[in-house]
Amino acid sequence: MLNAILMMTVVSALMGLILGIAGKVFYVQVDERTETVTGMLPGYNCGGCGYPGCSGLAAALVDKEVAVISCKPCKADQKAKIVEYLANTPGPDGTTITVKA
Repeated sequence: MLNAILMMTVVSALMGLILGIAGKVFYVQVDERTETVTGMLPGYNCGGCGYPGCSGLAAALVDKEVAVISCKPCKADQKAKIVEYLANTPGPDGTTITVKA
């Protein structure tokens, strides 16, 4: 019984160490502009832009997949705020994004 408990403790510690190292090695830096742009969009998640909801459009804008804000329910002044935010806020790599309203 004591051998089983000791073996499980050693295996658990070893697996925890491996997971900790893997977490450091394979860390992916998240671009926080995606969440901010998602918050600036109307939040209807209608799919009228061709993306699966507002978060999909925000991810496409930040990933430079689309150069025009194609959200139909979004008002012109809100689109202008998104364009200004993306043009003035650098991402993790230090670049800004130019999009059209």
